[in-house]
Amino acid sequence: MAGKWLELLRQIAPHVTQVALLFNPETAPGGGAVFLGPIEKAAPAFALNWMAASVRNADEIETTGGALGRHGATGILVMPDVFTTVHREQIIALAARYSLPAVYAYRYFATDGGLMSYGIDPADQCRQAAAYVDRILKGTPAGVLPIQAPTKFELVINLKTAKAFGLDLSPMLLALADAVVE
Repeated sequence: MAGKWLELLRQIAPHVTQVALLFNPETAPGGGAVFLGPIEKAAPAFALNWMAASVRNADEIETTGGALGRHGATGILVMPDVFTTVHREQIIALAARYSLPAVYAYRYFATDGGLMSYGIDPADQCRQAAAYVDRILKGTPAGVLPIQAPTKFELVINLKTAKAFGLDLSPMLLALADAVVE
């Protein structure tokens, strides 16, 4: 997933030279390590420098956003965790205020005004979980059920936000999108 997020950030905002990973180490899976390692490995392939931007409360979101805005040519990857979801309006507003191109993991970030999202379809995950529950209730031991990886990923681009950022999106990128918010 890390490589795809970076690839999309480069496609939508080719001027970006560094990327900040915004996450809360207290709520992110593995304290954020689940994301940091893959980003560290993938960033050089996209000629991007990266930095961890850990935030623990609303005030730190503002402080970090202001600092990132002063760096210039910075994009943001907003890691999927409970904290970033709860504070999504503030994070989206901050990205807009400082014209920071951002990639989010969930569709609702893009539909709420964020630039772009790429990630799993939570509704599809629930359907898969329901099928597992059904099998368990019918007597299949949970321990024998195979682990399932997500099968459906979706790309959502907010065209209004892209225009506000002055980004010129390629027709190919727009054609790849599962949804374009206008």
